[in-house]
Amino acid sequence: MLIFRAGNKTLPIVEPVTLGGVALSRVSSVKYLGHILTETLKDDADIERERRALAVRANMLIRRFARCTVEVKKTLFMSYCQSFYTCSLWINYTKRAYSALRVQFNNGFRMLLGLSRFCSASGMFAEARMDDFYAIMRKRVASQTNRLRDSSNSLLADIASRLDSPFARHWASLHCPVYQDPK
Repeated sequence: MLIFRAGNKTLPIVEPVTLGGVALSRVSSVKYLGHILTETLKDDADIERERRALAVRANMLIRRFARCTVEVKKTLFMSYCQSFYTCSLWINYTKRAYSALRVQFNNGFRMLLGLSRFCSASGMFAEARMDDFYAIMRKRVASQTNRLRDSSNSLLADIASRLDSPFARHWASLHCPVYQDPK
């Protein structure tokens, strides 16, 4: 069982919970539908999961497709390295974790194309006519927002439409970097 913490409050001792006569063990994190949930509701562990998976996929492409044309490499990279599963759910993470994922993404593309590690990431993606890391994240979040707002589930639609929700504040900060949280 996973018990979510409420802010900085210390958790009281929780009596053992049984299911069918078997005591459930308490964990601090769990993977649910591919997304890592933690008791602190921080997303760093899930971002690290995605960073490692990205490294594996990029290295596989680099090894297996070294002799392919640039166009084939770009298509493969877009197909295998731009998914960022559940990234639109990330709202509580450190800049360090997010930056490590961005660097992994940029370096994977550099290595796949055989470019210098010192070349400009923005120039590299502009020359390739591909979205960079930030553009991909903005598109994923915009897509998620639109799907939730158009949902037939009124609860999901209400959450997505509330401008004061943590999701909306975070999504706005991705689209408008100068956005300041009103807290």
